[in-house]
Amino acid sequence: MKLRLVPGVVAAVVALACVSAQAQTAPGARTMRIVVPFAAGGAQDAMARYLSTKLAERLGYPVVVDNKAGAGGVIGADTVAKATPDGSTVLLATGGAISIAPHLNAKLPYDPRRDLVSVALVADTPMTLSVRAQSPYTSVADLVRDAKARPGEVSFGSSGNGSVSHLTGELFAQSMGVKLLHVPYRGGSPAITDLLGGQVAAIVTSTSSIDPMVEDKKARVLATFTKARMSAMHGAPTMAEATGVQGLEVPVWVGLLAPAKTPAALIDKLASEMTAVCLLPETQERFKGLGAVPACGGPKELDRVVTDDFQRWERVIRQGGIKTE
Repeated sequence: MKLRLVPGVVAAVVALACVSAQAQTAPGARTMRIVVPFAAGGAQDAMARYLSTKLAERLGYPVVVDNKAGAGGVIGADTVAKATPDGSTVLLATGGAISIAPHLNAKLPYDPRRDLVSVALVADTPMTLSVRAQSPYTSVADLVRDAKARPGEVSFGSSGNGSVSHLTGELFAQSMGVKLLHVPYRGGSPAITDLLGGQVAAIVTSTSSIDPMVEDKKARVLATFTKARMSAMHGAPTMAEATGVQGLEVPVWVGLLAPAKTPAALIDKLASEMTAVCLLPETQERFKGLGAVPACGGPKELDRVVTDDFQRWERVIRQGGIKTE
C-alpha cells in the first residue's frame, strides 16, 4: 500500500523542514531585540540602531532596538538576564552594569557572570583627562604637581558617582598617589558646562563628549586613557606617555551579551554576523563619527575584556572605599 500525501500536507512538511533548518543556523526568533540600557539619542543608542539595520540585512528578519534606561544600565541588563535564551534578545552592554555595578550594589537583581554570556566585542569609547583652554595645567604633570601640593583640593568632574568616568579618575589618582576632589554630575554635558565655567579644574570624559569643545578651542585634552594616541585628539599623549606609569589604559568597551543558556550554535552564528558587520568600512566610519573605535571580536575577546574590566574596577573601588548607596 502506497502512502499518498495531499499537496497541502507536502507543503507544510517542507515548510516545517525549512523552519527547522533555519533554527539551526540563525538566532531562533523571527525578530531579534537589541536592548539598549540607555535613553534614546545617545552614542550607544545610535550605534545600536545602525547595527540593527545591518544585522537585519544579514539575518533576513527584523532586528529592533528597545531602550530600557535606568539605574546606570541595571534595568536593561536585568531585562536581558531574565529573557528567554533563544537568540531573540541581546544586550548592547557597557561596563557600568556588567563590571562596575556588582562591586557597588549588593542587591543587584542578576549576576552578570552567571546570567549573561558574551557574544561579540563591538567598540571602544575612549576616555580623556581634559581641562578648559584657560587652565594653568598644560600637562598631566602640572595637574599632579598641584594635586600633591594641595591634597583633596584639585577637583575633577565625572558623569556620576560610580560611573566609568568617576572610576577612571579614581584609578588615575590612585596610580599617581594623589587625592583629588571628585565632583559628580548627572551626565557628561553638565560636567563639561562647569569645566568651561571654571567650577571644576578638570574632567574625565569620553573623546566624543570633549571633542566639540576641543575643536572650538574651549578645552584641551591632557591625555587619553588609551594604548595608542588618537588622531582625533590633536596629538594628545596617552596616559602612559604623559606619566610613565603603565596600567592606565581603560577600554570603555561596548559589546553584545545574551542570556545564559542561549545555545552555543546561536551565539556562534550571531557572533559571526556581528563581526562581519563590525569589519565593514562603513561601520568603521560610522563608529568614528560617534567617537568610538571599532573593536571587532567574538565571545573570547569580549570575555577577556570584561574579565580585565571586572578585576580593575574591583581593585579601584576597594582601594578607594567607594560607595554609591
